[in-house]
Amino acid sequence: MTTSPATAATTAPPPLSARRRWTVLAVCALSLFLVGLDTTIVNVGLPAIGHGLGVGTRDLEWIVDAYTVVLASLLISAGALADRFGRRRVFQCGLVVFGLASLVCALAPSAGALVAARALQGVGASMLSPVALAIVVNAMPDPRERARAIGVWASVFGLSMAAGPVTGGALVSALGWRSVFWVNVPVVLAAVLLSIRFVPESRAPRARRPDLPGQLLLTVAVCATVAVLIEGPRIGWGSPWALAGCAAAAAAATGFVLAERGRAEPLMDLGLFRRPAFSTAALGAVAVFVALTVTLLLTTFQLQHARGWTPLAAGLASLPMALGATVCAPLSGILVGRGGPRRPLLLAAWFTTAGGALLLVRAFLVDDAPHGAGGGLSGAADLPGLLLALLLLGIGFGFANAPITNTAVGGLPADRAGVAGAITSTARQLGSAVGIAIAGGLVAGAAPAGLTAASRTGWVVVTACGLFLLVVARAARRR
Repeated sequence: MTTSPATAATTAPPPLSARRRWTVLAVCALSLFLVGLDTTIVNVGLPAIGHGLGVGTRDLEWIVDAYTVVLASLLISAGALADRFGRRRVFQCGLVVFGLASLVCALAPSAGALVAARALQGVGASMLSPVALAIVVNAMPDPRERARAIGVWASVFGLSMAAGPVTGGALVSALGWRSVFWVNVPVVLAAVLLSIRFVPESRAPRARRPDLPGQLLLTVAVCATVAVLIEGPRIGWGSPWALAGCAAAAAAATGFVLAERGRAEPLMDLGLFRRPAFSTAALGAVAVFVALTVTLLLTTFQLQHARGWTPLAAGLASLPMALGATVCAPLSGILVGRGGPRRPLLLAAWFTTAGGALLLVRAFLVDDAPHGAGGGLSGAADLPGLLLALLLLGIGFGFANAPITNTAVGGLPADRAGVAGAITSTARQLGSAVGIAIAGGLVAGAAPAGLTAASRTGWVVVTACGLFLLVVARAARRR
């Protein structure tokens, strides 16, 4: 296939200087930080949101999952649109939509309006994460430099997810729950201005055609799966509505696979899943974010509802997790760049497993009493164990993201790296949505004094997610 000089000038711009390349990475990382932050910053404010809007746990789950489900459903399509219409253009459009949706969230008068605005936030965020990765990959033609950049990219996203509860707790305690959305506006404005100044425009050499049937089937499959997980405990797993939801999810998933196999330019390149390293990395991304969101949500509800802690205190309790991720995420990127993904994946597996196991043991020893009134280890004696477990999980989370992304993207040509990155980003958000649904289902009907006992199944899930990372590490070694 030949390319005209005009098209070549558009798709293959002159190489950027080293300083400009890393400035582009910094601008993309800023927007990516917003996407990750908004996935978890709301968690610690959920009790305050529920009190302010007068809603229960089910509605609170949808306030979080409306964002993650829409984000997970649209990530791959957003990457294809960016390849066709220009990555910088779509990136800037996503920033604007995300900023406007944040304003609507901050002003929402009801739970329904907030859920709708959170879904709109997800639309904007879907244009940021995969497009940011494609911009970074395009700006870094050298494979070794690209590996370091991907490590930084994944580290920033992991750090933002871990920092969300601390930031949210401080904002909710000082300024109220609406402030967790107001804070996005100046950051979005700065990112738009910086992208205009520093980020070059780029497109794929040959853009794929839109795959509307695939997009529709993927959205139905994801939404139906998460809806059943959230509403199943309330309506009953054997109820007609639950069975209909399961059937819809299975039918949409089957239809999606069949439709994608029959298209010359599918929404999702299913051939990537024939690579064991890629498929296990995608599942590993799901597992890591299931573990993270289950931990954050269960801990938030236990500390605020059972112990009577303020949002700031609950956010500060997650500080060891944020600290572990902050220290280990850059170290993980360095290890990936020097020796590949296997070693940091093994560290992620063992630290995550240890943290989940410690929380599981703690759940059998602690007897929560309302508002910290006593009982077993529910007072100050339990706090060191909780903080240690969160530190271990933060270390595991920090080590996990860079090698998972590198395992999925490494070894692929640049024109497939964006698609692979979009699929792993989708897997992360799907893991977040599933984790929220699991945790919400466990605590929805529990009294404050029974939240620790209700969370035991959640800690089993977190431990199992850590053990699964051993499988991902083994696949990375085979690659």
